[in-house]
Amino acid sequence: MSRYCRIFAVLLVVAAAPSARAQSVSRDVSRAPNGTYQLETSHSQILFSVLHIGLTNYYGRFDKVSGTLNLDANQPERSAVSIDIDTSSVDTPSSRTADELKGPSVFDIAQFGSATFRSTSITRTGLASGRITGDLTIKNVTKPVTLDVVFSGGEQNPLNDSYAIGFRATATIKRSDYGVTGAAWSSLVSDDVQLVIEAMFQRQKG
Repeated sequence: MSRYCRIFAVLLVVAAAPSARAQSVSRDVSRAPNGTYQLETSHSQILFSVLHIGLTNYYGRFDKVSGTLNLDANQPERSAVSIDIDTSSVDTPSSRTADELKGPSVFDIAQFGSATFRSTSITRTGLASGRITGDLTIKNVTKPVTLDVVFSGGEQNPLNDSYAIGFRATATIKRSDYGVTGAAWSSLVSDDVQLVIEAMFQRQKG
């Protein structure tokens, strides 16, 4: 085989790899093993955004999140999810804004170092979609929140041979419900906060 033929063959293998990976992902939740899954924090994100002066969405995120999912794959409605968010890990494009968010006028991390979400019910709305309702606690204020969830799929993680599953969730909450209204710029941004969550869970072995 000539040098150019070998190069072409390698390129074909590389090009086919993403397609092969995509085909190995199952969007049938019933194929996932039952059990306890831990949030894979390196590949999970919680993003939030507010509308700034009615013109642009301003985004932030939390860099330190942990959680568990107890999955009943045959009856997803019987599953349960628990998430903990380190509010001191809030991050935005502006370090000054991030510092303000950590301060007493917003998250007040000195007194309230974490926010939590505990599911209370799960409803299936389609083969790969559902709603998770739960209690969201921020600054010791607890309110019910419903997440619209899409099951992204599951597969055996090639990096560590554990079974991994992914979800995308969205919701809208109000800052005023949790007393997050004390910043000097509070009147310049929307009360509505859009949440986007990309969550990857890995099944615990043993």
